[in-house]
Amino acid sequence: MHERWARLLEAYIHESAQEMTREPEGILAHPYTVPSSPGSPYYSSALWDWDSWTISIALGQVEADTEQAGRFFAYESGSILNFLDHTDEDGVMPIQLSPTGSLTHGDAGRAGGFAQNMHKPVLAQHAALLVQRRGDIEWVRPHLGTIGRFLDRYLESHVHAETGLAYWQTDFAVGVDNDPSVYYRPDKSTASIYLNSLLYRELLAYGYLLELSGDAPAANVARGKAQDLVDALNRFAWDERDGTFYSVDLGLRAIDPEDWLHRGAPRRWSSIPLRVDNWSSFLPLWAGFASQEQAERMVERYRDTRTFSANYGIRTLSRLEKMYDLRASNNPSNWLGPIWGISNYLVFRGLLKYGFAEDAAELAEKTVRLFGRDLEINGSLHEYYHPDSGEPIITHGFQNWNFLVLNMIAHLEGRKTVAEF
Repeated sequence: MHERWARLLEAYIHESAQEMTREPEGILAHPYTVPSSPGSPYYSSALWDWDSWTISIALGQVEADTEQAGRFFAYESGSILNFLDHTDEDGVMPIQLSPTGSLTHGDAGRAGGFAQNMHKPVLAQHAALLVQRRGDIEWVRPHLGTIGRFLDRYLESHVHAETGLAYWQTDFAVGVDNDPSVYYRPDKSTASIYLNSLLYRELLAYGYLLELSGDAPAANVARGKAQDLVDALNRFAWDERDGTFYSVDLGLRAIDPEDWLHRGAPRRWSSIPLRVDNWSSFLPLWAGFASQEQAERMVERYRDTRTFSANYGIRTLSRLEKMYDLRASNNPSNWLGPIWGISNYLVFRGLLKYGFAEDAAELAEKTVRLFGRDLEINGSLHEYYHPDSGEPIITHGFQNWNFLVLNMIAHLEGRKTVAEF
């Protein structure tokens, strides 16, 4: 690891972390976090769903490094409480909140039932990591019912009956914005491996919170649902031919027994694998539901320089995919190949979980080199980068999950490393 860049990043992140905190304002009754410094475009004032979760992982490392336990707790827990304040009775939770309003499905979506996406399934995970860090569940105990309704909404309105896999309602605000497995595809047609990996960990986190609160039977029910999801993922999303997990196409026509053209041999499959080589296919390693044998095959794919492995981390889309494209874009942000801090980090954590320590260290070192070089040359970090040259592509002043490089540095140096639930 480049020592100078590690120290430069450490100092910058320790000093800049406070810039992602905001005080209560407008409809937001609690302090909260945002992805960027006040002067940065796009992300300087709003509270976002999975961003606030990953920000907390980084802020925990800042607290550990500086021996200031609890310094950011009001902002981290406040982010969760703000989302819970604005969760409907039926469990629908906004994707984003700002002092003036929320970003969610919209009135038209609600009039038609549950036809749009909502907060990604990371809120219980966010709460669980804070509970683990503080050793205290009392601050979130009164809200476990709301978290339960949020998860019930996913299981009741976002899960495909034939496969048991969770799907996106639309391609709106899915986090990995222009993932070709979802982007411009028909509504309700993609059981994203990204979404299902998050939901698996979310169910486990909810079970953890329930058990700590004294409700072991309900905790076991949540864990049972997590296992049901893993069974479905192994059945429908694991591709034995390619040795990886893929997102799944659910957009098949219903079987009509009166249809003369098909009734002689109706389909006996309920989905088709979407063989798009995407970084999120490695998320089952992070989530922990891949078998060791599956992990071995997946890591071989990860190491391939023709596809994912690049000078500065993991390409968000294989270089061999026809959709591979490194141009700058915002709304949607570009996940068609550029390097992102969050994808580097989550794959790093997955590699560690399955014992691929050398691969994890190499990925961490690439990330330190990427961000250290950017900070030294440009005085800030950016949203995403060219995988071969390391040149920043867009959004000067972006902070957010880029600060997870701090957790990687701690791991490389053998120091206390803060991680997610």
